[in-house]
Amino acid sequence: MIKSPICDMLGIKYPIFQGGMAWASNYELASAVSNAGGLGIIGAGQMPPELLVQEIRKAKENTDKPFGVNLIIYLTYIEELVDAVIREGVQVVTTGAGNAGPYIKRFHDAGIKVIPVIPSSALAKRVEKAGADAVIAEGTESGGHIGEITTMAIVPQVADAVGIPVIAAGGIADYRGFAAALCLGASGIQMGTRFLATKECHVHQNWKDMVVKASDRDTVVTGRPTGHPVRVLKNRLAKMFLELEEKCAPVAEYEKLGTGKLKAASVDGDVEMGSLMSGQIAGLIKEEKTAKEIIEEIVSQTEDFIKNTAKFIK
Repeated sequence: MIKSPICDMLGIKYPIFQGGMAWASNYELASAVSNAGGLGIIGAGQMPPELLVQEIRKAKENTDKPFGVNLIIYLTYIEELVDAVIREGVQVVTTGAGNAGPYIKRFHDAGIKVIPVIPSSALAKRVEKAGADAVIAEGTESGGHIGEITTMAIVPQVADAVGIPVIAAGGIADYRGFAAALCLGASGIQMGTRFLATKECHVHQNWKDMVVKASDRDTVVTGRPTGHPVRVLKNRLAKMFLELEEKCAPVAEYEKLGTGKLKAASVDGDVEMGSLMSGQIAGLIKEEKTAKEIIEEIVSQTEDFIKNTAKFIK
């Protein structure tokens, strides 16, 4: 069985995280992943505190295994979300879009592990110094908000830069990505897009179908001029964002165009004007499965693959 230090740290069976995707990772998906042996993560996104509390409590009703919450640090009401997570006794917090440093001591005092998502080795060293328990090194292949360094490049550099466990994310959906991440120095993996196309993910079926039908060239990065680039599946909305870039539009126009578009994809199933966030690995996903099927398959195949690689040593 594949087991790494992150498993003992968090009390999980397999070193597999489910990405905390806003509007996609609710209690149902998170609890299913945790029940299957991974770390399910509720994507808080811009949930109001009372809704996040409901999600956490529902997750506890559906699993007795550890699960986490992903928090967006830059939100103006982040203090309220932090309070809610601490009050509800969540075991793990992953963070993005901001500096988690000011909150780490509070989380630790409450017995909560803190694992920031980072796009560079410099930031990895910074959060380690602040007390982070591990980091998620996310490559630009990921869906949603992204950095600029590829997973193949960022993971080994972060692994060399810090002394805490590193979780590899971005462009991973099967045993080959899992095995590669371990070879790069990671203690585990995080998958987002792969878990998007699962029976337990509550997003509209149209979005899932678009992921399953996608090829390796069907994603595009939008919004670079805003400083917050986002990888999505190509559609009419993505084309409109790229047109804004061509005419050097002000940031306000990007913000106006993007308002409500993730909800349009997730709830309404609008595949033309919805923000269909997806990683480049979508082209590898050919069918919708349960979270348990995905985890058991990737673990079993990775174990076999690693054992069989010995044949290359003569």
